[in-house]
Amino acid sequence: MRIRARGRSFLALVLSPEAPLSDWLLGLDNQIARSVGFFAGRPVILDLGLVTQDAEGLEGLQAELIARGIHMIGLEGADRSWSQLDHWDWPASLEGGRASGTVEFPEAESDTLDPVLPPTQRAESLILDRAIRSGQSVMHLDGDIIVLGSVASGAELIAGGSVHVYGALRGRAIAGVGGQPGARIFASRMQAELLAIDGFYMIAEEIEATLHDQPAQARLEEDRVTVTKLA
Repeated sequence: MRIRARGRSFLALVLSPEAPLSDWLLGLDNQIARSVGFFAGRPVILDLGLVTQDAEGLEGLQAELIARGIHMIGLEGADRSWSQLDHWDWPASLEGGRASGTVEFPEAESDTLDPVLPPTQRAESLILDRAIRSGQSVMHLDGDIIVLGSVASGAELIAGGSVHVYGALRGRAIAGVGGQPGARIFASRMQAELLAIDGFYMIAEEIEATLHDQPAQARLEEDRVTVTKLA
């Protein structure tokens, strides 16, 4: 049997905690409150290069991040010999990644706006008349995202509603952020690296081979993401 291998790139965030860690966690909480769903489905590398091995609160830092829904796939700037890290669950080391610049946190709308929508008002869709390039991230938590083009490998879409791609979907699509299990993901050519709806995920290897590069939709059925062909 021939063994086949393929390359696949993902954009990971790098978090660099600073002492005192209690203040850093408070700042992280404030940022999460302003950018709801920003860490949903995002792989994170934790860089401990700015803290010392005896920093107060370091022992419980991993648990604090997990409680905030942050998925850590890598750890840098620390050593297994650090006593405070004895009980940490160490992820596999990652090498060869290239820096891609600063990632801006999206800010919530002004507090002066009425947070309650009138019953007759509908959430607006974000329509993009262009392709989404590798490394780009588009977030729209107030409705659907509609892309009139393709989404490259390594790019991602994060929507409060559904995701519609009128082209090839090769990157990551995350729909229903904030608790919308009825959201769906549509693609004219389904080649996604990852699909997620309301916190439930499916990776590329779990999508049926017969649906690859075909018009398809993803939806949530009994807490499981399923992909079916579009008629």
